[in-house]
Amino acid sequence: MTDAAEAITPSASALRIVIAAERLFAMNGIEGVSLRQISTEGGSANNSAVHYHFGSKQGLIAAIFRYRLPQLIGERRLLAARCEPGDLRARLEAHFLPILMLAESTDNHYVSFVEQLQRHDRGTSHALLELPPEGQRSNAEFRDDLDALLGDLPEPVRRLRITEAHALCIHAAADRERDVGAGLELVAFELFANSLLDGISGFVSAPASDATLRRLGTTDTAGQHDLRLL
Repeated sequence: MTDAAEAITPSASALRIVIAAERLFAMNGIEGVSLRQISTEGGSANNSAVHYHFGSKQGLIAAIFRYRLPQLIGERRLLAARCEPGDLRARLEAHFLPILMLAESTDNHYVSFVEQLQRHDRGTSHALLELPPEGQRSNAEFRDDLDALLGDLPEPVRRLRITEAHALCIHAAADRERDVGAGLELVAFELFANSLLDGISGFVSAPASDATLRRLGTTDTAGQHDLRLL
Protein backbone atom coordinates (compact mmCIF):
# COMPACT_ATOMS: atom_id res chain seq x y z
CA MET A 1 0.00 0.00 0.00
CA THR A 2 1.38 3.38 -0.95
CA ASP A 3 1.55 6.38 1.36
CA ALA A 4 -1.00 8.13 -0.84
CA ALA A 5 -3.41 5.23 -0.62
CA GLU A 6 -3.08 5.13 3.16
CA ALA A 7 -3.95 8.82 3.41
CA ILE A 8 -7.13 8.70 1.29
CA THR A 9 -9.90 10.69 2.98
CA PRO A 10 -13.08 8.66 3.55
CA SER A 11 -16.47 9.86 2.32
CA ALA A 12 -18.41 12.22 4.59
CA SER A 13 -20.70 9.47 5.85
CA ALA A 14 -17.81 7.07 6.43
CA LEU A 15 -15.83 9.79 8.23
CA ARG A 16 -18.71 10.42 10.62
CA ILE A 17 -18.70 6.71 11.46
CA VAL A 18 -14.90 6.71 11.96
CA ILE A 19 -15.08 9.64 14.38
CA ALA A 20 -18.05 8.14 16.24
CA ALA A 21 -16.28 4.77 16.52
CA GLU A 22 -13.10 6.35 17.86
CA ARG A 23 -15.09 8.15 20.57
CA LEU A 24 -17.24 5.16 21.54
CA PHE A 25 -14.33 2.71 21.59
CA ALA A 26 -12.36 5.17 23.74
CA MET A 27 -15.21 5.60 26.21
CA ASN A 28 -16.60 2.06 26.40
CA GLY A 29 -13.83 -0.29 25.29
CA ILE A 30 -13.48 -2.29 22.09
CA GLU A 31 -16.03 -4.91 23.14
CA GLY A 32 -18.28 -2.43 24.97
CA VAL A 33 -20.00 -1.01 21.91
CA SER A 34 -21.85 -2.64 19.02
CA LEU A 35 -21.48 -1.82 15.34
CA ARG A 36 -25.17 -0.89 15.37
CA GLN A 37 -24.49 1.71 18.08
CA ILE A 38 -21.60 3.11 16.08
CA SER A 39 -23.76 3.41 12.95
CA THR A 40 -26.44 5.24 14.91
CA GLU A 41 -23.96 7.56 16.63
CA GLY A 42 -22.39 8.26 13.24
CA GLY A 43 -25.74 9.59 11.99
CA SER A 44 -26.69 6.67 9.77
CA ALA A 45 -30.22 5.29 9.67
CA ASN A 46 -28.80 2.11 8.17
CA ASN A 47 -27.80 -0.35 10.91
CA SER A 48 -25.46 -2.06 8.43
CA ALA A 49 -23.53 1.13 7.61
CA VAL A 50 -20.32 -0.11 9.26
CA HIS A 51 -20.41 -3.32 7.23
CA TYR A 52 -21.15 -1.34 4.06
CA HIS A 53 -18.22 1.07 4.48
CA PHE A 54 -15.65 -1.05 6.34
CA GLY A 55 -16.69 -4.70 6.22
CA SER A 56 -16.10 -5.51 9.89
CA LYS A 57 -14.98 -4.13 13.24
CA GLN A 58 -11.37 -4.82 12.28
CA GLY A 59 -11.87 -2.89 9.04
CA LEU A 60 -13.32 0.02 11.02
CA ILE A 61 -10.35 0.03 13.40
CA ALA A 62 -8.00 0.04 10.41
CA ALA A 63 -9.90 3.05 9.02
CA ILE A 64 -9.33 4.97 12.28
CA PHE A 65 -5.60 4.37 11.91
CA ARG A 66 -5.64 5.41 8.25
CA TYR A 67 -7.42 8.62 9.23
CA ARG A 68 -5.15 9.60 12.15
CA LEU A 69 -1.71 8.22 11.35
CA PRO A 70 -0.70 10.39 8.35
CA GLN A 71 -0.70 13.54 10.51
CA LEU A 72 1.16 11.85 13.35
CA ILE A 73 3.78 10.31 11.11
CA GLY A 74 4.29 13.54 9.17
CA GLU A 75 4.91 15.46 12.40
CA ARG A 76 7.29 12.78 13.64
CA ARG A 77 9.34 12.97 10.46
CA LEU A 78 9.62 16.76 10.66
CA LEU A 79 10.79 16.62 14.28
CA ALA A 80 13.16 13.70 13.67
CA ALA A 81 14.81 15.56 10.80
CA ARG A 82 15.82 18.30 13.27
CA CYS A 83 17.41 15.92 15.79
CA GLU A 84 21.13 16.20 16.35
CA PRO A 85 22.98 12.88 16.06
CA GLY A 86 23.23 11.18 19.43
CA ASP A 87 20.50 13.27 21.08
CA LEU A 88 18.32 10.69 22.82
CA ARG A 89 15.97 13.21 24.42
CA ALA A 90 15.29 14.89 21.05
CA ARG A 91 14.62 11.54 19.34
CA LEU A 92 12.16 10.56 22.04
CA GLU A 93 10.45 13.93 21.69
CA ALA A 94 10.19 13.53 17.92
CA HIS A 95 8.32 10.26 18.34
CA PHE A 96 6.17 10.96 21.39
CA LEU A 97 5.39 14.69 21.24
CA PRO A 98 2.87 14.36 18.35
CA ILE A 99 0.88 11.86 20.46
CA LEU A 100 0.94 14.20 23.45
CA MET A 101 -0.16 17.12 21.28
CA LEU A 102 -3.02 15.10 19.83
CA ALA A 103 -4.18 14.27 23.36
CA GLU A 104 -4.38 17.99 24.06
CA SER A 105 -7.00 18.48 21.36
CA THR A 106 -10.68 18.42 22.29
CA ASP A 107 -11.92 17.18 18.90
CA ASN A 108 -10.65 13.58 19.04
CA HIS A 109 -10.34 10.54 21.31
CA TYR A 110 -7.53 8.80 19.47
CA VAL A 111 -5.10 8.19 22.34
CA SER A 112 -7.78 6.76 24.62
CA PHE A 113 -8.92 4.58 21.71
CA VAL A 114 -5.37 3.24 21.31
CA GLU A 115 -5.13 2.58 25.04
CA GLN A 116 -8.39 0.59 24.94
CA LEU A 117 -7.22 -1.33 21.89
CA GLN A 118 -3.93 -2.29 23.54
CA ARG A 119 -5.81 -3.41 26.64
CA HIS A 120 -8.14 -5.52 24.47
CA ASP A 121 -5.28 -7.16 22.57
CA ARG A 122 -3.43 -8.07 25.76
CA GLY A 123 -6.51 -9.86 27.07
CA THR A 124 -7.42 -11.90 24.00
CA SER A 125 -5.89 -14.13 21.35
CA HIS A 126 -7.86 -12.20 18.70
CA ALA A 127 -5.62 -9.18 18.24
CA LEU A 128 -7.07 -6.14 16.47
CA LEU A 129 -4.14 -3.71 16.72
CA GLU A 130 -2.65 -4.03 13.24
CA LEU A 131 -0.99 -0.84 12.05
CA PRO A 132 -0.95 0.06 8.36
CA PRO A 133 2.48 -0.44 6.74
CA GLU A 134 3.42 3.21 7.14
CA GLY A 135 2.76 3.05 10.86
CA GLN A 136 4.83 -0.11 11.14
CA ARG A 137 7.71 1.57 9.31
CA SER A 138 7.55 4.59 11.62
CA ASN A 139 7.80 2.36 14.68
CA ALA A 140 10.59 0.28 13.16
CA GLU A 141 12.63 3.42 12.41
CA PHE A 142 12.16 4.58 15.99
CA ARG A 143 13.22 1.23 17.44
CA ASP A 144 16.28 1.13 15.18
CA ASP A 145 17.31 4.64 16.23
CA LEU A 146 16.89 3.82 19.93
CA ASP A 147 18.84 0.58 19.51
CA ALA A 148 21.74 2.68 18.24
CA LEU A 149 21.37 5.37 20.93
CA LEU A 150 21.10 2.81 23.75
CA GLY A 151 23.87 0.53 22.52
CA ASP A 152 25.44 0.27 25.99
CA LEU A 153 22.42 -1.64 27.27
CA PRO A 154 21.96 -5.36 26.65
CA GLU A 155 19.53 -6.02 23.81
CA PRO A 156 16.77 -7.61 25.95
CA VAL A 157 16.85 -4.63 28.32
CA ARG A 158 16.68 -2.16 25.43
CA ARG A 159 13.65 -3.92 23.99
CA LEU A 160 11.83 -4.03 27.31
CA ARG A 161 12.48 -0.37 27.99
CA ILE A 162 11.39 0.78 24.54
CA THR A 163 8.15 -1.18 24.98
CA GLU A 164 7.54 0.25 28.43
CA ALA A 165 8.37 3.79 27.26
CA HIS A 166 5.66 3.45 24.61
CA ALA A 167 3.19 2.20 27.21
CA LEU A 168 4.06 5.00 29.64
CA CYS A 169 3.52 7.63 26.95
CA ILE A 170 0.20 6.18 25.83
CA HIS A 171 -1.19 5.90 29.36
CA ALA A 172 -0.04 9.39 30.38
CA ALA A 173 -1.41 10.90 27.16
CA ALA A 174 -4.73 9.05 27.50
CA ASP A 175 -5.13 10.30 31.07
CA ARG A 176 -4.39 13.83 29.86
CA GLU A 177 -6.84 13.46 26.98
CA ARG A 178 -9.65 12.41 29.32
CA ASP A 179 -8.89 15.26 31.73
CA VAL A 180 -8.86 17.78 28.88
CA GLY A 181 -12.19 16.44 27.65
CA ALA A 182 -13.66 16.75 31.14
CA GLY A 183 -12.57 20.38 31.33
CA LEU A 184 -10.38 19.84 34.38
CA GLU A 185 -7.77 22.38 35.46
CA LEU A 186 -4.39 20.99 34.43
CA VAL A 187 -0.74 21.95 34.58
CA ALA A 188 0.48 23.73 31.47
CA PHE A 189 0.99 21.44 28.50
CA GLU A 190 4.65 22.47 28.11
CA LEU A 191 5.40 21.44 31.71
CA PHE A 192 3.48 18.18 31.37
CA ALA A 193 5.14 17.19 28.08
CA ASN A 194 8.69 18.16 29.00
CA SER A 195 8.54 16.54 32.43
CA LEU A 196 7.20 13.32 30.92
CA LEU A 197 9.85 13.27 28.20
CA ASP A 198 12.57 13.94 30.77
CA GLY A 199 11.32 10.99 32.80
CA ILE A 200 11.14 8.66 29.80
CA SER A 201 14.64 9.69 28.72
CA GLY A 202 16.03 8.93 32.16
CA PHE A 203 14.17 5.64 32.33
CA VAL A 204 15.31 4.21 29.00
CA SER A 205 18.95 5.31 29.44
CA ALA A 206 19.51 4.28 33.07
CA PRO A 207 22.27 1.68 33.50
CA ALA A 208 21.05 -1.85 34.03
CA SER A 209 21.47 -2.88 37.66
CA ASP A 210 23.28 -6.00 38.78
CA ALA A 211 19.89 -7.44 39.73
CA THR A 212 18.59 -6.91 36.18
CA LEU A 213 21.74 -8.32 34.59
CA ARG A 214 21.52 -11.45 36.75
CA ARG A 215 18.00 -12.09 35.42
CA LEU A 216 19.03 -11.96 31.77
CA GLY A 217 18.79 -15.38 30.24
CA THR A 218 16.56 -16.67 33.03
CA THR A 219 13.32 -14.94 31.93
CA ASP A 220 11.56 -15.06 28.55
CA THR A 221 11.10 -11.44 27.38
CA ALA A 222 10.24 -12.22 23.75
CA GLY A 223 6.53 -11.58 24.17
CA GLN A 224 7.15 -8.01 25.23
CA HIS A 225 9.11 -7.31 22.05
CA ASP A 226 6.19 -8.27 19.83
CA LEU A 227 3.84 -5.63 21.22
CA ARG A 228 2.71 -3.41 18.36
CA LEU A 229 2.73 0.19 19.54
CA LEU A 230 2.09 3.60 18.07
